[in-house]
Amino acid sequence: MQANFFTIHDYPQGTPPRELFELRHTTLPELSDDEVRIRNTWLSVDPYMRGRMSGVQTYVAPFELGAPLEGAAVGEVIESRHARFKIGDRVRHMAGWRDLAQLKGEVVEPLPDLGVPEQAYLGVLGMPGMTAWTGLNRIANLREGDNVLVSAAGGAVGSLAVQLAKSRGGTVVGIAGAPDKLEWLEQLGIRTVNYRGKDAQQLSADLKAACPDGFDVYFENVGGACLEAALNNLKVGARIAVCGLISRYNDETPDPGPSNLAMLLVQRARMQGFIIFDHWTEYPHFLEEVGPRVAKGEIDYEETVEEGLERTPDAFLKLFEGANRGKMLVRL
Repeated sequence: MQANFFTIHDYPQGTPPRELFELRHTTLPELSDDEVRIRNTWLSVDPYMRGRMSGVQTYVAPFELGAPLEGAAVGEVIESRHARFKIGDRVRHMAGWRDLAQLKGEVVEPLPDLGVPEQAYLGVLGMPGMTAWTGLNRIANLREGDNVLVSAAGGAVGSLAVQLAKSRGGTVVGIAGAPDKLEWLEQLGIRTVNYRGKDAQQLSADLKAACPDGFDVYFENVGGACLEAALNNLKVGARIAVCGLISRYNDETPDPGPSNLAMLLVQRARMQGFIIFDHWTEYPHFLEEVGPRVAKGEIDYEETVEEGLERTPDAFLKLFEGANRGKMLVRL
């Protein structure tokens, strides 16, 4: 059986060019014992994948040149030699960027049965949702009545973070740029600040106007001017959960740090980075808390969908243009 997959032929500097990505074909071997073959139906693209294209070992190994790229995916088991899986099972795994996946059953997980669309397990009930929940509850120790600031608030992680924070009763402010994202956040009852065309000084003033009392929690997705502006608006004892720094992922030279890190000292604040894979054992707790709310329609989530395997690189590159509202997905 022939499978199609994307690979890269070089480690790019700066923003990856579209021609970096090559669509290749291979013939899959017969299944071995304990293997399953999966027809992927939905693929996830995520900002962290850019780091794996740098050829540098970080918290995860770099992509291997010429080998299939990897990422979260859901699909249907079409052949199985594993006792846990039968034909027709819907599953999630990390062999994305391809139409067919052949894997050991031990790295495949059945989709929970919560009555939600299967692609939700790549977004609001997948890694992005788990990241939002973990950053707020396990890293920033969110408390009732906390004022919360979230950057990239219209994305897959940020859009759940603002809703989880709002349910705790404090003032919630989301930073975004695209008009449709700002409008969506406002419909959710979130105060918004537009970052586009503004330096840290102007952003600081806008955040002050949105929440004069300052922030107990900052959920950081962006870095750069957003981080500097947030530091100027912290309350004493504030907690910052650093999820990502997407503004610098394609930088070719080191980005200068915020000029006001002293605010961490002045406000006795704590700033902590986290990697969601270190917390994945808590996924059942996240699913127990957030899953029923999604199923009941209490959590609003958006998806930006590209159609067809051949559009996967385009979907990925759009992440760095801010072109996605909610989760960016590829439907096969």
